[in-house]
Amino acid sequence: MDGIRKKFPVVQQYIYANTAATGLLSEDLMEWRQEHDLDYLIKGSMLKSKANEMLERTRKVVGDFFNCPTANVALLPCFSVGLNLLLEGLDKKEKVLLLQGDYPSLSLPFKSRGFVLEQVAISATMEQEIYDIVKTKSITVLAFSVVQWLNGILIDLNFIQQLKKDFPDLMILADGTQFLGTQAFDFTDSGIDILGSSAYKWLLSGYGNGLMMIKDEVKHRFSMVSKGYGSGRNTLEGEEYRTFCKHLEPGHLDSLSMGSLEFSLHFLKSLGMDTIEKQLELLSKHAKRGFAQLGLLEDSVLNRQGHSTIFNIKANEKLFMELTKNDVIGAQRGDGIRLSFHFYNTLEEIDAILKILKK
Repeated sequence: MDGIRKKFPVVQQYIYANTAATGLLSEDLMEWRQEHDLDYLIKGSMLKSKANEMLERTRKVVGDFFNCPTANVALLPCFSVGLNLLLEGLDKKEKVLLLQGDYPSLSLPFKSRGFVLEQVAISATMEQEIYDIVKTKSITVLAFSVVQWLNGILIDLNFIQQLKKDFPDLMILADGTQFLGTQAFDFTDSGIDILGSSAYKWLLSGYGNGLMMIKDEVKHRFSMVSKGYGSGRNTLEGEEYRTFCKHLEPGHLDSLSMGSLEFSLHFLKSLGMDTIEKQLELLSKHAKRGFAQLGLLEDSVLNRQGHSTIFNIKANEKLFMELTKNDVIGAQRGDGIRLSFHFYNTLEEIDAILKILKK
């Protein structure tokens, strides 16, 4: 990965441990974006007239990357917009199970619409607790983040597959914003019915783009009301031609942002998701071992087998300032400091952070 690091200027200046907040812009993507805007500058509408073709190509790239039929891919400016549009069409009688402390952009749209809610604590044994609540409390919708934004806990996707098999009428909706781009993922084979994600974090696509994938089996549970003409695949045709995903794209989509998503997915594919996954597993185990030895991790993280590369360490403002002074870029989240590592990070950088913490 040494050669790849050179494409990200930020890591030449800092120990960048903040992808969970913002993924980095590569030099290659910057060059593509400059060329796009130069074309816009000198061609005007002649560029934009080709936007629909580019948007359809981006949907196909997304579908191929995550194994989802193109017709079931919606392009979004961000996850939050897509989820709010989607929930406008969901019956308020649905009984929804959420995780306590999950990302607000996932939980608030359900809470603000008056759904009947149950919640389960994020813990080392949360999968068993989810199963028990689904079984005993007539849950019809399970909504969760695949990776938790505060502490990096990764839900067991094998469990999700089994849960769907045992409760086929349970609609499973997931936020993949802290997950997509960290390992190979097959949407069709997963137990997840709806998966949405912003793409500015681990997918390294910059701001203003995201995606949502929806399986055919759950579309009948929505009465979609959002409509428009500007998205590039919405038309003035009759309602019988208005496909489900058109309702999630009621307005114009930015060709710069969506083209950036297409570019980044090609870039990640060229690196190989298996290679990226192996690198992140190496970083995750090394960081978890080091932070655990210093007593900086909560029990719910320590007592689980798998983990992402997001960690929240027990620390105060003084330690955060010390890390910042030593050119470590992280974020204060919850009661600690969140540090997150992508493939452009190294074991040596984690060791440097541990050395600062030991002081």
